[in-house]
Parts: sequence; C-alpha cells; structure tokens
Amino acid sequence: MSKKLKKTIKIIAGIVVFLTLPSVLLFGFVYFKYNEDLPVGTSGEQADSLAQSMLESLDYEAYKNTNYLEWTFKNRRHYKWHKNKNTCTVYWKDYKATLDLNNHKESKAYVHNFKAEGQKRIELIDTALEYFNNDSFWVVAPYKIFDSGVKRTLVKDNYGNDALLVTYTQGGTTPGDSYLWQFDTNGRPKSFKMWVSILPIGGLEASWNDWETTESGAWLPTLHRFLFMGLQISHIKGTE
Repeated sequence: MSKKLKKTIKIIAGIVVFLTLPSVLLFGFVYFKYNEDLPVGTSGEQADSLAQSMLESLDYEAYKNTNYLEWTFKNRRHYKWHKNKNTCTVYWKDYKATLDLNNHKESKAYVHNFKAEGQKRIELIDTALEYFNNDSFWVVAPYKIFDSGVKRTLVKDNYGNDALLVTYTQGGTTPGDSYLWQFDTNGRPKSFKMWVSILPIGGLEASWNDWETTESGAWLPTLHRFLFMGLQISHIKGTE
C-alpha cells in the first residue's frame, strides 16, 4: 500500500470518527439517562376508570361531536380531516393526497395538482397514510384509548401517582407501541412516556400540556416538548 493511499485512508477514518463520535456519545448519554423498562400494570376496572376520567377532563363528548379537524404539523404537513366522513386531505411539499380511510382504493393523489396514477399514486397514498397515522396521533391520541385493540393497565409512576399504560395491539403504522400517560392535578394529560418501535430507547417522555380549546369545545395540543426538540402543532381548527 502506497504512502499516499495510507494517508488518504487515515484522513477518511479521521473524518468518520469526527462526524460519528459526538452522535455516539450523545446516544450513550441519552440511553443511560432516560432508558427505562416497560412497566407492568394491572388491567380491569381501575384502569378503565382512569381512562374515562382522562376523557372527561378533555370533554370527550365535544370531541365526538367534532366533525372537522384541521392542523399543521411541524410547519411541514397540513391536514383537513372530515372525521364524520373518515376522509382526510394531506398536503406536503408539492404533493396532495385525499385519503378515504374506510376504503384506501378510493384515495387519490396529486403532484402539482395533477392527478397521479399507477405506482406513483400508490407511493403517495402510502406516504400520506403513514403521515396521517403519525401526525394525527400527536393531536388526538388521548381520545383513542378505548379504540378496538387497545389494552389499558393501571401503573404507579415514580412518584406513586396513578398512570395509565396504553398499548396498541393492532392498527396504525406500528402496532405494539406502548405509552404511559401521566396527569396533572385536574386529571388532564400532561405527558406520556413512550416504548415504540421507531425509538431505540424506551421511556422517553413528551409533554402534553399546551392545550387549546377549539370552536367545537374539544381540547387539542399545540406543542409537545421532546428531549431537545419541540413538536409544534399550529393552525388548529375543530368544528361540529
């Protein structure tokens, strides 16, 4: 091996170490500081009662009567969800998809307002559906705790307070994910800890304490604080 080649390899190796070492150190710090095992809870009446109390604190009846929801997620994607019709139009970059959540075959996709066909249509609809499943969860997750396939268990948090562990055993993009809801003194959700497939660390916490009352009376969040980031939800509308 020539001296020139050895020097080149050393330079490349040095660059790789320089770029990756901070990330490795940061991951290690976050992992040892925040990683937790999934807690074990007790299912039954007490867990369901706590879940019901959470719904009452957010005026679940108002949410049920909300037929239309609109919001922007992280200033990247915009949603117009006709909840009563189970359809949603998703806007991102130069794309638009009108999702029929009852029958995906009826969904439509557009590029620069031109209708997409074939494989491109399928790809855009799949992307829009994945976005919707993720982004709508950050808006309406508390209201989904009695959905089909949802398991609820009562857990004591680190302070001895009642917390609600919710596991989604089916549906969505990533079935099997679990969330531990924690509450403020009014019984309203203030945060949850996550054990989800897309995160390599269990127990990371996101806030749910920036709430706004929509025109329909439903309570929806406007900001989630997660580690060093903020997940902003803006342009929220909710009407009957």
